[in-house]
Amino acid sequence: MLVYEYPSNKNLDYYLFDPVRRCILDWRKRVHIIVGITRGFLYLQEYSRLTIIHRDLKASNVLLDDDMKPKISDFGMARIFAKDNLEANTGRIVGTLTYGYVPPEYFKRAIYSTKSDVYSFGILLLQIISGKKVSFLYGQNENLSLLERAYDLWKDGKGMKFVDQSLDDTDSSCKLIRCLQIALLCVQESPNDRPSMLEVFSTL
Repeated sequence: MLVYEYPSNKNLDYYLFDPVRRCILDWRKRVHIIVGITRGFLYLQEYSRLTIIHRDLKASNVLLDDDMKPKISDFGMARIFAKDNLEANTGRIVGTLTYGYVPPEYFKRAIYSTKSDVYSFGILLLQIISGKKVSFLYGQNENLSLLERAYDLWKDGKGMKFVDQSLDDTDSSCKLIRCLQIALLCVQESPNDRPSMLEVFSTL
């Protein structure tokens, strides 16, 4: 049996995708949550005695306490590695993983590694910045995934159009763009091109 502390503010999903409650999450709170999640994964990947790969990071698995401090939860899909092991093959693709958060190498070859969690973190970061769900289609013709929409706006120099409209943080535009850049680095197709969580933390 696992016993968790009770997080009174439910989870990130509860606020982020609700048209009214999302206004509670101003940019300062979102940065606080982003940094907290980053610290959590930094511990799991770098500072824990064994390397722990969560494999199911998503907004509903980030619990929020009284101070909106994030707590990574639901380790039912997690795998523990010795420090010198870099990746593993599951032998089969598990159907319960949440589509959209799962990296391409998992669908293609059933391979997961610490960079799998980096990919999921990048997708979650895109959601925190935009306030949008990963499961919908976006763009003028509604033919783009959340990731494709972010990349198109980024390469056209229109990254601020990707930001959640409920955020009134014009003074933080450079920080918003920095977070968008980090997210896009995390979701690169090749795991080798993605930063480590230590690099993500230092960049933040």
